[in-house]
This record gives sequence, structure tokens and C-alpha cells, in this order.
Amino acid sequence: MPFKFIHLTDTHLANPGLTLYGLDPRARLDAAIADINTHQSDAAFAVVTGDLTHWGEAESYANFADAMAALKIPYIAMVGNHDRRVTCLDALKAAPRDSNGFVQGTRTTDHGLFVFLDTLDETSHAGEMCAKRFDWLAKTLAAAPADQQFVVFMHHPPFPIGVHAMDEIALKQSAEFAEVIAPYRARIRHLFFGHVHRPIFGSYGKIPFSTLRGTNHQVWFELDADAPHLASHEPPAYGVVLIDDENLVVHSHDFLDTSLRFPFEPPVGTDGRDYALNFPAR
Repeated sequence: MPFKFIHLTDTHLANPGLTLYGLDPRARLDAAIADINTHQSDAAFAVVTGDLTHWGEAESYANFADAMAALKIPYIAMVGNHDRRVTCLDALKAAPRDSNGFVQGTRTTDHGLFVFLDTLDETSHAGEMCAKRFDWLAKTLAAAPADQQFVVFMHHPPFPIGVHAMDEIALKQSAEFAEVIAPYRARIRHLFFGHVHRPIFGSYGKIPFSTLRGTNHQVWFELDADAPHLASHEPPAYGVVLIDDENLVVHSHDFLDTSLRFPFEPPVGTDGRDYALNFPAR
């Protein structure tokens, strides 16, 4: 069986009882957790790639921690531009931390070293990695055995994704990031990030990447730089990641989808063509 883990992102919890853009972020996170517990409890762990809360308030982190306590698997909590570093670290044991107080860390698996990065700039919604964070990353990659592969997680994408409003608040030090990882590109199996609230998959250079819709609101798809920056109520999702020695597969699951499920095969005694052509719409 392949190694399995869960990717969650942009949960944007507010204080208990509050809605956000007309939606209840706690209820939607609860629904994601319930679905994971029911269908994906054999996963090794979950990674939440930042924007755990919407305003970084202590009550919101307590709300997040209370929700995640129901998850049957361990989880790693990262920070995004809506988070507050010290408040997050004070509230969540699941948040990694390096010697400089950043929310960074690693986890060794049978399929590589998982590397979790802190791209939070508390003065801007754009991403930032300072000299200390880059130094930690460079030393972490250099210290790994020469044959070890990496899976990297961060909140902000380190390259433009084509949605202009989100590209304006991507990682500011994209060139520096590319330089630090340059000697290790061939060993990075996948890059996971959040921030953009869109299902996007591709390659960054030759590094495969993926990102997902958040569990609350989304960013509407628009490539026109002059178009307004819009949020949406598109369905939330979480990712199910399967890794073996040769492949890494990411499934994006719309866990609140209620569309009709039906058998492909017709009932016994029914012609397959008639079944398909006359299937009743709902």
C-alpha cells in the first residue's frame, strides 16, 4: 500500500460562533475532519498549510485546536499571512518550531524528508522568508543524506500562478528561494502550498506542485489583471496524497459535494444503452 497523508489548507477559523463571508468556517472544518475520520483514517498524518485563522486571535486558535482534536490522525499546523506566529505557537503543539522561533520543521518518512516552511510576514499579506529562515532551509537540505528526497510545504507559492491579485501577494523572495533549493531540485518530489484557494497543479521548473481550495471561502478564477479580485462559495476540498517509490498522486476531494452517485452498470435485465440514455435526471 502507498504511504498516505492528508493536505488541508486555509481553514480561516474565526472566534467560536462567528461566520466568515456568510459561511461557518468551524462547521466546514468539522465536516472535513468527519469525512477524513470516516474515509481516510489510515492516513499517517495531515498537514495544514497555513491561514489556520482569519485574524490570528487567541480564541480563534483555541477554536482551531478544539476542532482538530477530533481528527483521528496526527497533524502538522503551519502559518499563513492571516496567522500570528507567537499566538499560534502558544496555542498549538502541532505547530513546528525552529531555534529562531519560526514555525518551521521537518518530519522523516519512508518516502523522504518532509520540510515545513514559515513564509509569514506579519506586516503584509505577501510571503516572506528572511535570512534566518533561508539559512535554516539551506542547512536542513544540506544535512540530509545525499540519497534522501524531499517533500516541501509552504503557505505562499514561490512563483506566479497567473491569478494577478494572488501573484501580487506571493513569496517576495522568489529568486532567493530558487537559489537556495537549486542544488536539491532533482531531489524535491513535490511542493505543496496554500494561500491561493484554487485547485492548481503543475510544475515549478521540474518540481511538481499542487494546491487546493480552502475549507471555507475560495478565490474566484480570473486571469485578467484588470478584473476585480473576487471571493466565492465554490466547494471546499481537502487533498489525499498517495506516495510510493515511483509515484506521488494527489486527489482533491470536494467533501461537501452532494451530487448524485449511481452505478455505471445497469440493473440486471436492463439494456446498458437504454440505462444510460434514459437515466432520470435529479
